Amino acid sequence: MWRISFLNHFLFLLILEVMAEGRDEFLYGEFPEDFMWGTSTSAYQVEGGWDADGKGPSIWDKFTHDAMKQTGDIACDSYHKKDEDVKLLKNLGVGYYRFSISWSRVLPKGTLEEVNQAGVNYYNDLINSLLERGITPMVALYHFDLPQALQDKYDGWLNPEMADVFNDYAKFCFESFGDRVKWWITINEPWEAALMGHGFGLFPPAKKDLRASTYKVAYVMLLAHAKAWHTYDQVFRATQQGKVSIILNVHWGEPKTDTQADRDAADRSIEWWLGWFAHPVFVNGDWPDVMKKTVKEKSEVKEFQIDFPIQ
Repeated sequence: MWRISFLNHFLFLLILEVMAEGRDEFLYGEFPEDFMWGTSTSAYQVEGGWDADGKGPSIWDKFTHDAMKQTGDIACDSYHKKDEDVKLLKNLGVGYYRFSISWSRVLPKGTLEEVNQAGVNYYNDLINSLLERGITPMVALYHFDLPQALQDKYDGWLNPEMADVFNDYAKFCFESFGDRVKWWITINEPWEAALMGHGFGLFPPAKKDLRASTYKVAYVMLLAHAKAWHTYDQVFRATQQGKVSIILNVHWGEPKTDTQADRDAADRSIEWWLGWFAHPVFVNGDWPDVMKKTVKEKSEVKEFQIDFPIQ
């Protein structure tokens, strides 16, 4: 059940750290008084109600229906058990709840041409219920579940037009919920969508193209994040006073020995995991040099070319 299993990643990592060190207390001593205790979910993993009340299908709906024996059609049924879930959150004593909006629940076709008011009402009720119980909502706009209509129409995140489509969706959410939501996440772990969804084909839309598609998707998602961030900054921040960021995941690598070769290998690992998305957003607006160098060299050997759009 998500009520137990979906602890925030930072808390899970701190627990692992204590276990690994064999200590009775956390490495960093006591938690500060303003530490943000919370728990998190994502829409496809918990909501169920996959076609309820006008919701459109997502790429995860299609993927599980076509290729897997299990689906998220019901999941934890949070769409129908919202009140029960919020009570459980209150009983946990958390101050923050991070959840994601199912894009196709509020915009079944992924665009503003059709708004599903039942979906909007669901998230309004959830947000209001959380606030009434003293729980701060933190909202992710995208957690892997692209509307299938956008996958069909644009070829999903491979199409640069998706950056503008995402920006329209983000603006709609800021307008609909931003008077109460002060913590926004644009995209959750774009690394997963780029590599697992378009490189290895293990996630929807199940494309296998390690040569080019992974980089195209990464570029488009970074554009989408940037557009949404600037839209909030220019249009909504002055009145709503919220914060907007992106969630990046990383498997941290430490050098096996203190040799320069091992230190370089650990650094490359982190750059390919984290720097791929962190550098363009937080450092210099460009891909890490080691990525560009490696891809260029391998592309020349295999006689194909990938032009990095960010210079």
